[in-house]
Amino acid sequence: MSTSTLIAVIVVAAIVVIALTVALWMMARRRHLQNRFGPEYDRTVEAEGGRMAAERELREREQRHDQLEIKELPVERRDLYASEWSTVQEHFVDRPEDSVEEADELVSRLMRERGYPTDDYRGRLRDLSVEHGRTLEHYRAAHDVKVRSTDQRTTTEELRGAMVHYRALFDDLLTDQRSR
Repeated sequence: MSTSTLIAVIVVAAIVVIALTVALWMMARRRHLQNRFGPEYDRTVEAEGGRMAAERELREREQRHDQLEIKELPVERRDLYASEWSTVQEHFVDRPEDSVEEADELVSRLMRERGYPTDDYRGRLRDLSVEHGRTLEHYRAAHDVKVRSTDQRTTTEELRGAMVHYRALFDDLLTDQRSR
């Protein structure tokens, strides 16, 4: 085998190894994002119009989230929030629309105390998606009902569903252990 043939084989082999390494690395990154964001990964792919744009967006969310000072609540604060949730639920029988509004406010207060910015709804979705992507759809559904309830365009059953959705996110935020 001539030297030039040997060099050509080595170069081709090196290119193949590099290509395989890059492909495996990209698959591992994609798997990481899919596992971390759960259903939010697919939702972002659809919203962004493709995997590359979605993955860039999700990595930006991770970077932003890493800058936040998210903290675990002490037991006594968690107990206080749990008690407040019970009060909100008790109000539902007599004032369902008000209870949904109270649930939204309680979730926002809990988020704020944990260290999440709560300035705008889209920002809350973005920031929550990193650690709470599996319950984010609950938040979207609850928020939608809350918005429609301000115009009396909801049924009591929809309001009850919103409370269930808020509860899912509330529990996730309240019991989140920062062991990751």
